[in-house]
Amino acid sequence: MGYYDQDYQRSTSRGGSRRGYFFSGLIGAIIGALIISFALPSFNSEKSDVADTNTNNGDQSKLKQSVSLNVNTAVTEAVDKAGDAVVGITNIQQSGFLEEEGGQAGTGSGVLYKKSGDKAYIVTNHHVVENASKLEISLSNGTKIPAKLQGSDIWTDLAVLSVDAEKVKTVAEFGDSEALKAGEPVLAIGNPLGLQFSGSVTQGVISGLERTIEIDVNQDGTVDWNSEVLQTDAAINPGNSGGALVNLAGQVIGINSMKIAQQAVEGIGLSIPINTAIPVIEDLERYGEVRRPYMGVELRSVEEISQYHQQNTLKLPRDVTSGVAIVQVEQGSPADKAGIKEFDVIVEMDGEKIKDVAELRQHLFGKKKIGQSMKIKLYRDGKQQEVSMNLSSNDTF
Repeated sequence: MGYYDQDYQRSTSRGGSRRGYFFSGLIGAIIGALIISFALPSFNSEKSDVADTNTNNGDQSKLKQSVSLNVNTAVTEAVDKAGDAVVGITNIQQSGFLEEEGGQAGTGSGVLYKKSGDKAYIVTNHHVVENASKLEISLSNGTKIPAKLQGSDIWTDLAVLSVDAEKVKTVAEFGDSEALKAGEPVLAIGNPLGLQFSGSVTQGVISGLERTIEIDVNQDGTVDWNSEVLQTDAAINPGNSGGALVNLAGQVIGINSMKIAQQAVEGIGLSIPINTAIPVIEDLERYGEVRRPYMGVELRSVEEISQYHQQNTLKLPRDVTSGVAIVQVEQGSPADKAGIKEFDVIVEMDGEKIKDVAELRQHLFGKKKIGQSMKIKLYRDGKQQEVSMNLSSNDTF
């Protein structure tokens, strides 16, 4: 009995142990199943999120592509419209028996703006074609054509060339530079650093309107002219001179010039407004020169004259320290007919104060036309007088 009980107890103990293992395993399986069941939705959710993310990324990619295309379309369309009208210009100068390219100032850009009959016309900068014995243009496809200088104007730094129109396929459309706004996107198209980079495009905005830049035309250290220009941050480098500043409609709204800038300053490019350029272009094309009213005098700014001569030669009152002195009067000129004499000092034109030669030219060239009359206040022998002058067209400045 004791044996039986002992054996039974062992048997019971083994059976209990098996049942314990069974129940432990069962509970473990249940817990595992629960864990898996809770984990699966999360996993599925993550898969769904990944799928959604991928889908969203696809949509975003398409959106980005769409936005990129929309942004670039205006630019690329403008370039497509105007790009082929921008040409390279080579200034070939005579040196002994050899002809050589004229250097950096002799390689620039130009804009084909008109076809008429068997001729096509190009506007560029005066300094690009200055002193050339021969001129040659390079079309956007690389074709080179001899060019003839129609006319050039040192004051506005503009020139017009003509070529055989047979190979010219594209001409530019002029826009309205007076309608421009600060911040408006623009493109500069030209040949920076020469024909190697022909047709280069840089993008920027209009940084400023109606900027006035003092120009020393003959490089004698004296300001001769005040040029009104557009300011842009589109890169304009040597070789871009004479090229086009274009709006997003593909219209030329300025003729770029490096010479006006004098010194290259990062982020500041200057361009001659097309509305200012058009009358000059028309005169150069038609007459070979710009027909401006002239006075027929040699001038000097009072500020450049010593105080001794201001007092003793010009006999100016002590409170008059600016104006324009008449150094010489051409016989039979408008000034001569108006009674203007040597050593007279002009201080006012049409009610506008004139402090130096640059301001006098700006008034005469910018505000007066051939055949108009002009009222002038001047000092002669210390006394103020007023005369009236009828302007003619024989420009001797």
